[in-house]
Amino acid sequence: MPFRTIRFMIRSTAIVSVVSAMQLPLLAQVPLATVAGPTPPVATRVPFTVKSPQGERIDDYYWLRDDDSTTKRPEILAYLTAENAYTETMTAPLAPLQATLLAEMRSRIKEDDVSPPSYNNGYWYSTRFDAGAEYPVLLRQGGAPTAVAADAPLEVLLDGPAMGGGKPFFSLGAIEVSHNNEMLAWTDDTTGRRISTLRFKNLTTGETLADVIPGVMESIAWALDNKTVFYIQQDPQLLQTGPVYRHTIGTPVSSDVRVYNESDPTLITGLAVTASHQFVMITLEGFDTSEVRVVAGSDPTAVPTVAIARAEGVRSYADHLNGLWIIRTNDHAHNFKLVEADEARVHDRSTWRELIADRPETSLDGFQLFAGAIAVGERERANAVVRVVPWGKSATGLKPFTILADESAYAMTLASGQDPNSPAVRVSYTSMITPSTIYDVDLATGARVLRKVQPVIGYDKSLYETTRVWAPARDGKKIPVSLAWRKDRYARTATAPIYQEGYGAYGLSSDADFSSNRVSLLDRGFLLATAHVRGGADLGQDWYEDGRLMHKRNSFNDFEDVTDFLTREKYGASNKVFATGGSAGGLLMGALANQAGNKYLAIGLHVPFVDLLTTMLDETIPLTANEWTQWGDPREKAAYEYMGGYSPIDRIEKKRYPAMLVTTGLWDSQVQYFEPAKYVARLRAMKTDQNPLLLRINMDAGHGGNSGRFNRLKEIALEFAFFIDLAKPSAGT
Repeated sequence: MPFRTIRFMIRSTAIVSVVSAMQLPLLAQVPLATVAGPTPPVATRVPFTVKSPQGERIDDYYWLRDDDSTTKRPEILAYLTAENAYTETMTAPLAPLQATLLAEMRSRIKEDDVSPPSYNNGYWYSTRFDAGAEYPVLLRQGGAPTAVAADAPLEVLLDGPAMGGGKPFFSLGAIEVSHNNEMLAWTDDTTGRRISTLRFKNLTTGETLADVIPGVMESIAWALDNKTVFYIQQDPQLLQTGPVYRHTIGTPVSSDVRVYNESDPTLITGLAVTASHQFVMITLEGFDTSEVRVVAGSDPTAVPTVAIARAEGVRSYADHLNGLWIIRTNDHAHNFKLVEADEARVHDRSTWRELIADRPETSLDGFQLFAGAIAVGERERANAVVRVVPWGKSATGLKPFTILADESAYAMTLASGQDPNSPAVRVSYTSMITPSTIYDVDLATGARVLRKVQPVIGYDKSLYETTRVWAPARDGKKIPVSLAWRKDRYARTATAPIYQEGYGAYGLSSDADFSSNRVSLLDRGFLLATAHVRGGADLGQDWYEDGRLMHKRNSFNDFEDVTDFLTREKYGASNKVFATGGSAGGLLMGALANQAGNKYLAIGLHVPFVDLLTTMLDETIPLTANEWTQWGDPREKAAYEYMGGYSPIDRIEKKRYPAMLVTTGLWDSQVQYFEPAKYVARLRAMKTDQNPLLLRINMDAGHGGNSGRFNRLKEIALEFAFFIDLAKPSAGT
């Protein structure tokens, strides 16, 4: 699965009352907002009762919700438009700075750029950006695992600029080529709501086929007959995974066969083809369990069989090659271990043979199979590392090795979808000051070949520095913090502005990676700080477990403790700390604003999950049921009380808050637009200060913001301008 979308937000079930027919006329008639000069919009209060087994709560702004996937009620659009107009008015003085930042960020991008070709099944694949283009062109050339054939023609598989041209939003999802290399299947989204359409192309004739399947997930798999495709229908309301179907090219979609349907709403269904190409895997994944079912690629009409059965608390992820199953599992292995199993006995856990043991200091995050080695992605001391372990008969006499790095805070990650016959493993290296650097590492000798350093026009790495420090948490733990600065414009004298970001959820680690956009902050004397707070798996599974469910507040405390450490140790000015986070990181920001807002000059909340209780009490909201294992099930009293104790919108008080910039997308399917809209409305009504509170709604986008490599820079430039202006005069504007 070379193109995979990371999930962010999820929610929960309960009883939510419905607006009565008597209320509807009222909603249509109320005056919603005024935007005279700098006057902020004022949302009308319409009390609405949110019911739960734990009692009732009043939500004055529930009327802002509209679940229609194609439009919103006029009064909602009027209010959101007023919010955008207010933000435009308030940020008008920043327009020159924002334009400067936008020009800076775009100028660092090499507009005509090509990725280093990657080998898979007889072809070398690459993407090319043309000057001025928002979207890439997908290309391939024939060749062997060692090199492109000298006489191989360059084929255009998908022309992104032509496909996305003129559309407000466009995004390619899954892209899969058939085993005989003659057919292409892909998904695309033109709404920003992650509602995709499956399409096909004959790569021999260049014809785009009439087979079109709407409402699918970004997960597809070819059978070995090169005409059967497995796909996942999307639940039209919850937008999460539905049944697996089987489609035969050239037949009506109405005749597609349902292959499997998972009944557990907490599990997410996925599809993958094994490295051996022998099996199509139907994967069922939750945060506390998983299952693998398989269909032989040579017999696509067969009923799926269970290869690895689900077990409570056990997660297992598998691939197949050389007649063996390789499994990453936490079965009696807290930080995961790697095992192998015979093909016929993979279902019997007692026959699994350990290849890499569970280790308390290292988390095993993933792997790629090769004919003579296994490349393993691991995490040590908050850094992503790659280790190569010889495997199979051809590996006799070879020794394992770790691909080394020379910085204290970095990320070395495996490229996805690598051909098992390749003699080298492809890895990407980055740090907060090192642009993405692609290496092919010989699996037998460890020798590196540099394939590409991502060009960043005008950037001189020697001017910048990065390090890893460890901040003490209030409970005695040590929190890893990745730092970066420009050496000639920053000094550790307690005067610099700090740009501190965090996430801390789902066991997703926050890598110390490079962003050419953030160079604009470094060049203005900012210290960049990534706080690797609990809730992510930066320090292994314990770090994750200690930041979810009834331990979630550790995420917020860690972020605040990092801020205290940085200012106490004179890394930056205590009155110029800026915090930012998105999605679950937006929940972190919202909780922080209530808990310690006085420690931040401004906070950026992007597509923020801020209405925790109401959302988690409503199964009709996309992805709700999947997340009960992350935040808790508020139908249970203890969970309800704990979640209510930090839910950002529920904990707003009559007090001072820092300046805040809140962004969202009207078509967001992960965190619905009405969460941040309601949050801003309630915060405006409660806060006692005159600090800016701005809401920016992208009316054409979803969870990921604008599509296109240049369009998405606009929202980044807005936040940077907002922060830089507040940091004056020392920010060097």
